Amino acid sequence: MIRHIISILIENEAGALSRVAGLFSARGYNIESLTVSVTEDASLSRMTIVTSGSEEIIEQIKKQLNKLVDVVKLMELTDGEYIERELALIKLKAEGAEDREELKRLADVFRGHIVDVSSHTYVVELTGDGGKIDAFLKTVDSRCVVEVVRSGVSGIARGNRHLDVSAG
Repeated sequence: MIRHIISILIENEAGALSRVAGLFSARGYNIESLTVSVTEDASLSRMTIVTSGSEEIIEQIKKQLNKLVDVVKLMELTDGEYIERELALIKLKAEGAEDREELKRLADVFRGHIVDVSSHTYVVELTGDGGKIDAFLKTVDSRCVVEVVRSGVSGIARGNRHLDVSAG
């Protein structure tokens, strides 16, 4: 199973997300990550879906997505060079000066930011690809991790490739 990132321009209307999710569930395909937000054109949203499957399965998914009335344009980012980012907020136990210093050091190493401090916890904000976030979580003592919130993947094609209504 190969990981694929599919980016979709979709009409910004009620039920559009539900129809896309329904397409996946009706066919037994899993969505590993899903992000949606309005674009520079308020009538369109950009949806980024991470899924896994063989080339044949992904081609079938793309064909089915293109048949949906709400889908304006679709691009598989993993067909070329792309940039992906994810945001994670990680709440960690931070008790004692030694623990606090170590967590600050790790946050710095991973270019994270401590965005909240309490008497017993830190919240670290990390952005990067999923591998970077996974590596941070493996590096931190698992007993320190209180809670993890991840945004899911956002991605954009590199160079001249782009997803817009006018793109051929």
